[in-house]
Amino acid sequence: MTEPVSIHGQWSSRLAFILAAVGSAVGLGNIWKFPYIAGENGGGAFVLVYLVCIALIGIPIMQAEVLLGRTSRRSPVNTFRQLAAEAGASRLWVSVGFAGIVAALIIISFYSVIAGWSLAYLVRTAAGVFRNVTAEGAGTLFGALITDPERTLAWHTIFMVMTCVVVARGVRSGLEQAVRLMVPALLALLLVMVAYAYDTGKFAEGWVFLFSVDFDKLTAGGVLIALGHAFFTLSLGMGAMMVYGSYLPAGVSIPRTVLSIAVIDTLVALLAGMAIFPIVFANGLSPASGPGLLFQTLPVAFGQMPAGVLFGSVFFVLLVLAAWTSAISLLEPAVAWLVENRGIERVRATVFTGLLGWLLGIFTVMSFSHWSFGFNFAGKAKENGFFDVLDILSSSVMLPLGGLAVAFFVGRVMKRERLAEGLGGEGLGFRTWYGIVRFVTPFLVVVVFLNAIGVL
Repeated sequence: MTEPVSIHGQWSSRLAFILAAVGSAVGLGNIWKFPYIAGENGGGAFVLVYLVCIALIGIPIMQAEVLLGRTSRRSPVNTFRQLAAEAGASRLWVSVGFAGIVAALIIISFYSVIAGWSLAYLVRTAAGVFRNVTAEGAGTLFGALITDPERTLAWHTIFMVMTCVVVARGVRSGLEQAVRLMVPALLALLLVMVAYAYDTGKFAEGWVFLFSVDFDKLTAGGVLIALGHAFFTLSLGMGAMMVYGSYLPAGVSIPRTVLSIAVIDTLVALLAGMAIFPIVFANGLSPASGPGLLFQTLPVAFGQMPAGVLFGSVFFVLLVLAAWTSAISLLEPAVAWLVENRGIERVRATVFTGLLGWLLGIFTVMSFSHWSFGFNFAGKAKENGFFDVLDILSSSVMLPLGGLAVAFFVGRVMKRERLAEGLGGEGLGFRTWYGIVRFVTPFLVVVVFLNAIGVL
């Protein structure tokens, strides 16, 4: 068959795609969430289970998304439209592509707000605001930031503009140039932070917290957490990897490339833990999950340590880069669809999409102050209104269902020979992947979904 060509261009090499995909996968969650949940659920035991989950959920679905994108060379919506027509399947499959775009827009709307906090903390740390700050003082400063809608909106706006500038420049001049600079810088800064953590005298304690194998701590709930994180960590279910895959050059091995991305993503998460926890333990602080670790615990640690201003600034630059590389992948599916289907030039499509995300982000900005309301979901109390609603809708509902649809479409709708053609033939690797994506992955994604909504 004639090899299709993307109207948006393509990555210049396999390395460029790996950097872009790693940038998309490595976000704020990698920096705080994975190290914390690993340490709290058996350390090395959790890591082992997580790696199995990556092999059974993350890699199969990511490989499927990249394959779909490269096969069609179109946005997720048009990918499902074309490939469903080829397979004689229902036209309703395009709704999966639209749902992914909507999920990505919802996510970037609140992700940009949290990334804006990182920008604010970068400036504050560099200015020495946290020097000798107490835990109570750090909590007060954080509370003052997130409950001030004017300041939060300003940082949200700055970050969204930063993201739009990159996306508007296109695949080669924008996305690729950005990830070629930002992802290596991110990795280099992470290694600098690990070296800094090594000098704290608590590196061994951080290592034990993260890697000691304790199967007694690994409960059924911990296994479900590993399943869920394995799905979410690789930016699956929202079309980002599909649209990035549509720019992948022909002849590049999708299985080897996807494996490389999964390995790097996991290593980044583990290195983040080794950068963070020795610093926390060296200052007699307790590791905390969520934004509290980034914006309340660590500022206290940096404020008390030698060269804390310098290395605290390095850390928040790292956070901003991680958020930035993820955010550009969230905008790209919608921009690609507008260019393909509405004939809008990329700059205008980016501005329109970015404006939608920015406007929706106002609900998150206000949910921490005047528009906050509480509710219960899956047996847990939620206090931040619209932010929690958007987070639950996207992460707990739309993404798992999107991943399930991708697995079903590849495993049950597309013709086997069409898949084998895109993956280099029906060797052992293909047969293994095909069996997993048909039978194992859908079952596990259903488990992730039921756990996310509180059924399990």
